[in-house]
Amino acid sequence: MRRTDAAGADTLHGPAPRAPVHFAGAIPDNAGPAPTPPSSGSTMPTPRVGDALLCYCRAGFEPELAAELTERAALTGFAGYARTERGSGYVEFMSDDAAQLSRALPFPQLIFARQKLLRFADLRGLPAHDRITPLLAALEASGASKPFGALQVEHPESDETKPLAALARSFGNALRPALRKAGWLTPQDGDHRQRLHVVFLAGDRVLLAAANPHDSSEWSSGIPRLRTHPSAPSRSALKLEEALLTLLDHDERQALVRDNMQAADLGAAPGGWTWVLMRNGMKVTSVDNGPLQQALLDSGRVDHLRADGFSWQPKRRLDWMVCDMVEQPRRVAERMATWMREEWCRYAIFNLKLPMKKRWDETRLCLELFERQAGRPLTVRARQLYHDREEITVLALPAD
Repeated sequence: MRRTDAAGADTLHGPAPRAPVHFAGAIPDNAGPAPTPPSSGSTMPTPRVGDALLCYCRAGFEPELAAELTERAALTGFAGYARTERGSGYVEFMSDDAAQLSRALPFPQLIFARQKLLRFADLRGLPAHDRITPLLAALEASGASKPFGALQVEHPESDETKPLAALARSFGNALRPALRKAGWLTPQDGDHRQRLHVVFLAGDRVLLAAANPHDSSEWSSGIPRLRTHPSAPSRSALKLEEALLTLLDHDERQALVRDNMQAADLGAAPGGWTWVLMRNGMKVTSVDNGPLQQALLDSGRVDHLRADGFSWQPKRRLDWMVCDMVEQPRRVAERMATWMREEWCRYAIFNLKLPMKKRWDETRLCLELFERQAGRPLTVRARQLYHDREEITVLALPAD
């Protein structure tokens, strides 16, 4: 992939609330095989407008996202196939009715997707001296409805596309007024109309895509911009902060994350997740044989128990239990199910560390095992967060 001068030569002349979602469970074995893409010896058909879902993911997890999209599409009765390259940070799912498929696969239910878009144009060979003119022409030819309510110029996060960040910023500054002049963008940003995404894959290649503001991530490239607080014991605090921000909507955070709630942090040391709970006003029992940051102990809101997080149980029901223990994911899922079955807590957030291979299969198995062994109706949401690594984060709430 060639690098392009960030400045380019483009000139002017040339959070929404998320509804609660129940995890769909494992894909049944009888869902049927997914359609296969054309063989390498055949000609790949050019998709028509709106014939591809475009989803971002963590670089290296393209096979997991492709498998998830393929199986979920088959379950909902849609033909198609996934197309991607390892390390690219995105997956395209080709379908004859991608718009309808997008409606059948709500973004909050997707685990490995950071963002979900409906791609409607793939522009290649864009001239560096004027990318705006062919982009406007592509919009006119696309049949898309005017105007869009907002614009995001971005790139999937990968080693190859990181050099495009400056280009995306500068191009967005030039493109925004040009779109407004041509009637393609509302005078003020809002979430009442589709959002336009201009996705750089190279200096001369751009994808055009649309997003429903209420069925997609609000953040550019699907990445929430969080910073490590200097007093946080570890960077793992960002994982729990992101989980509370993305797995709960605004109203749920107001109702479920409150002062003086009682919480337990299993496998707490050095205290990153405990710190987040304490910062949200909770009183925390931190369970770990390892040491905690002294500032947490001095706060008066943290009780450190030197015990095994897999065997400890509370004497009375707590509001929250969180767990980021490094352990086999099935063992963690089983222990978390025990907590919910015995009603030792009302709400839970936990991480499942995934194996190096068959990570989508392990994800399905663990979530299915957790829901089955919990033995009561739950609302379960799972996501590979930006601050997660080889893991996913799971939220469990009592079902309404």
